Amino acid sequence: MEQLSDRLAQLPESETIAMSQRSRELRNQGKDIINLSLGEPDFPSPEYVKEAAIAAIKDDFTNYTPVPGIPELRDAIVAKFKRDSNLEYKASQIVVSTGGKQALANVLYSLVNEGDEVIIPSPYWVSYPPMAKLAGGEPVFIHAGIDQDFKITPEQLEEAITPKTRILLFSSPCNPTGSVYALDELKALAKVLERHPHVFVISDEIYEYINYEGHHASIAEIPEMKDRVIIVNGVSKGFSMTGWRIGYIAAPEWIASACARLQGQYTSGTASISQKAALAAIEGPLDYTHSMVEAFDRRRKLVVKLAKEIPGMKVNNPAGAFYLFPNVQSFFGKSFEGKTIENASDLSFYLLEHAYVATVSGAAFGNKNCLRFSYATSDELLVEALKRIKEALAALK
Repeated sequence: MEQLSDRLAQLPESETIAMSQRSRELRNQGKDIINLSLGEPDFPSPEYVKEAAIAAIKDDFTNYTPVPGIPELRDAIVAKFKRDSNLEYKASQIVVSTGGKQALANVLYSLVNEGDEVIIPSPYWVSYPPMAKLAGGEPVFIHAGIDQDFKITPEQLEEAITPKTRILLFSSPCNPTGSVYALDELKALAKVLERHPHVFVISDEIYEYINYEGHHASIAEIPEMKDRVIIVNGVSKGFSMTGWRIGYIAAPEWIASACARLQGQYTSGTASISQKAALAAIEGPLDYTHSMVEAFDRRRKLVVKLAKEIPGMKVNNPAGAFYLFPNVQSFFGKSFEGKTIENASDLSFYLLEHAYVATVSGAAFGNKNCLRFSYATSDELLVEALKRIKEALAALK
């Protein structure tokens, strides 16, 4: 008899599995699919990062590593926070994990008890709600639409907080919207949180360097909040190192210690070679990162311009990350060859089947009225993809 745990049974099916499967089927049929669904940079990892990894292998740096990370990497992360955000941490407040996802899971599992509420602004990254549930928490969503640039207001936050609230979990820059909270906006949210000292904040800053309109701001920079903020970051986006699987947290020492204790029981220390590669990235120059951001910015402007030329598509101007999250509600109720588009998931499949462009339904991110386009691909493919999308949407009646 096949019987899975209740824990696993409560996990939702991925919104993207069916899309990925259909994309593969169409490719196997010879269709020219343009993929705008990928959530990773389309650049190789920097040469100096790869050289550091090769040197580590040749130097036989292949043994187990300390659970919270090798000392030199933790020291480099401390220096990075001081350099980039003028934030003071000690190495004992840093824990390196196997990707940002594990870093986030460590914090949730360390802080959340059964029935605790985890406030999650919506749209959100797909894994936030399931991870909160796996930790025993109850996700509480604050919905922010395109008219407010997908960012919550202090009033919305105040209304959502209860005595059971344990954590506010959000990202800036945001996946899937590309929205970025300015320091003044974070200060306004912090004013609310000051009235509720039982609430901790997990600030996902994995897209920190991919910011087009000013210096990255962290809620940890607000002195009254620092002891209640856990920053989650990593090297995957800013250094194009997704497959190296290196994430980290900066947190109050008691939380960092708890995360290290937890991690010690199910993965222990992260891969030695990857940590040496991450050390090279964090200590090295940011020239490569800046060149990537310049390319993403050019593509951002291109995609926003082309999307705004599509009648019925409502578009904001994302300030970070590499996603566009247009509202496509005006196409609901329209039909093609007898099939009606009821929601964003239907529209996403329609674009795949008839425009041969893979997108992601906003339903996966908590907003059923939007689609997510990733512009982490070439300018030429973006132009062709938006051309196909425009033509396919014009065919709906």
